[in-house]
Amino acid sequence: MASAATYDVIILGGGLAGLTLALQLKQRDATVKVLVLEKKQHPVDEAAHKVGESSVEIGAGYFTRFLGLLPHFQERQLPKLGLRYFFDDGERQDLTKRTELGGNVFFPAPSFQIDRGRFENFLGEEVLRQGVDFRSATSVKQVDIGEGQAPHTVTFQSKDGQPETATCRWVVDGAGRAAFLKRKFGLLKKHGHQASSVWWRYDRHVKVDDWSDDAAWAKQNDNLGKRWLSTTHFMGRGYWVWFIPLGSGSHSVGIVTDETIHPFSTMSTYEKSMEWLRKNEPQVARHCEGREAQVQDFLGYKDFSYSCKQVYDGDRRWALIGEAGAFLDPFYSPGSDYIGMGNTFVTELVMKDRMGEPTGTIASYYDNIYFTFFENHLSLYEGQMHLWGDAKVMSLKIIWDFAYYWVIPAAFFFHGQLTNVMTFARHRDVLDRAGVLNRAVQMLFRVWHQSGVQVATTFIDIPGIPFMYDLNQALHEELDLTAFSARLVNDLTKLERLAGELLGAALVDVPDLDASAFVGVTPIAPEQAELLATVLPRLRAVRRDAVSAGA
Repeated sequence: MASAATYDVIILGGGLAGLTLALQLKQRDATVKVLVLEKKQHPVDEAAHKVGESSVEIGAGYFTRFLGLLPHFQERQLPKLGLRYFFDDGERQDLTKRTELGGNVFFPAPSFQIDRGRFENFLGEEVLRQGVDFRSATSVKQVDIGEGQAPHTVTFQSKDGQPETATCRWVVDGAGRAAFLKRKFGLLKKHGHQASSVWWRYDRHVKVDDWSDDAAWAKQNDNLGKRWLSTTHFMGRGYWVWFIPLGSGSHSVGIVTDETIHPFSTMSTYEKSMEWLRKNEPQVARHCEGREAQVQDFLGYKDFSYSCKQVYDGDRRWALIGEAGAFLDPFYSPGSDYIGMGNTFVTELVMKDRMGEPTGTIASYYDNIYFTFFENHLSLYEGQMHLWGDAKVMSLKIIWDFAYYWVIPAAFFFHGQLTNVMTFARHRDVLDRAGVLNRAVQMLFRVWHQSGVQVATTFIDIPGIPFMYDLNQALHEELDLTAFSARLVNDLTKLERLAGELLGAALVDVPDLDASAFVGVTPIAPEQAELLATVLPRLRAVRRDAVSAGA
C-alpha cells in the first residue's frame, strides 16, 4: 500500500455536490488541498446520468452567480421558462382544457434545465484546472475519524486496483444515497412524507407546444411556442408527471406519487409506467407511445424522501452534503438549492477552521439553520399530495410557496446572510412569525381542498402577478445588512397580507370555516385583495365536486 498523502479536505463522491464544493473551496482559498473520490468513471454519459435536472433560483444562482459558471449555462444548458402546471379539471385528454399555471416570460432571477452528465463532465474538468486532485473510477473502502485534532484517514481503491490511504483534516460525504458517513454514524432519520418516483430519458425533445393546434391556447403563451422550455407538471390527485428538456437534445420524463395512493409497484418498469400513464394521464401516454426505441434509461426510487439527525460536526470536522444528508422531493426542484446552501455552510466551516477559529458551536448553528429550512420545506409536501390536482387550491398554494421561498431562504442566500448567525438571531421574531404563518396557510390549503370547489379552465401567468415579479427581481438587488433587514420586515408584511387574502377567498368557498383556527392570519375579503387582485377573479368557483374523506 502506498504511503498516505495529506489533504485539507477529502470529499467522498464527485457528483454535483462534491465537485461544486471542491470548486467553491478552491475559489475561497486557492491553497486548500482537496481530494475528490468518485466511484464512476469520467467522463460520464450525457442525459442518461442522474436526475435533479431542474433548477430554481437558489441552485441556479449558486452555480451561475456564486461559482461564476454562467458562461457554461448560457452556452451548454437550456434556459428554463419557469415551472408550468396543468391541473386535473376532469379533462386529461386535452391539455388546452386544463387550468394552466405558468409563465410567458423568464423571471429576472434566471433558472436553467441542467443536463447533469454534461454539467458534471464540465465540473470534473474545471476542478482539475483549479488544482483539485480528482480521482474517478475510485471506490471508498473505509473512513476512520481521528480523535481530537488527529487527522482522519480514508482508504480507497483506485482505478488500477491498488489500495491507497490519505489523511485529511476535514472529511465531507457527498456520495449521494450511498451515504458513507450517515450509515457509519447511524444518522438516518425518517419522516412522514411517503413518496416514490420513476423516470426515464428519451433521446429527443418532446414539446408540449406540439400537442395542440388550438390557436387560442397558443396565444396564451404569446404564440412563442416555448412552453416546452419549462419544467412541465401534469398534476393529479396524489401524483405529478414531469417533462424536462435537456441541452443534449434528450428529454427527461418522470412520475412522482404519494406511495399510499399510487404504489411504486404500479409503475416500477417502463411498461408499467406506460400503463399507469394510460390510466391517469392519457394524453401524456399518447405522446409517449411508440417511443420505446428512444428510451435511454429507466430508474426509480421507492420512498425516496428522508432526513438526517445531523449534517455538520465542527468538533470532529466532518460534514454531509447533497443527498448524502437529506432529500425532500423533486416538486419545486429544491435539490440544487440544498447543495448550494449546504456547500456554503461547509465552505465557511473549513475556512474558519483554517483561520484557527473554533467551529464546534458555529457548526451547530448551521445545522439548526439547515434543518429549519428543511422542515419548513417539508411542510409544503407532507400530507399534501392529495391536493396536487386541485386547480384552485394548488394554483394559490404554488403562489404562496413561491413567495415564501423568495422572501425567506432565497433572500438570505442571495443577499449573503446565509452563514451570518447574528442576522438570524437579530430576526428571530420575524422568522418565527413567518414559520407560524406558513404552517397556518398550509393547514388552510388542506381544509380548503375539502370544499371540492372547481373552477372554469383558465391560464394564470405567474410573472404577470406584479408582487411575484417584484419579489423575484429583488433577489438580484445589492443590499447591505440594514437594507436587507428592512426588506425582510417589509416582505413579511406582504406575506401576512397574502395569507389574509387567501383566508378571505377560502371563506367565500367555505363560509363555515373557523377563521380563528389559522393563527396569525387576518382574513381580507376578495374585493379588497391587492396582491391577488388579478388572480382571484380567474379562480371563481363554478361547481363543487364531492371529495372523499382524507382525500
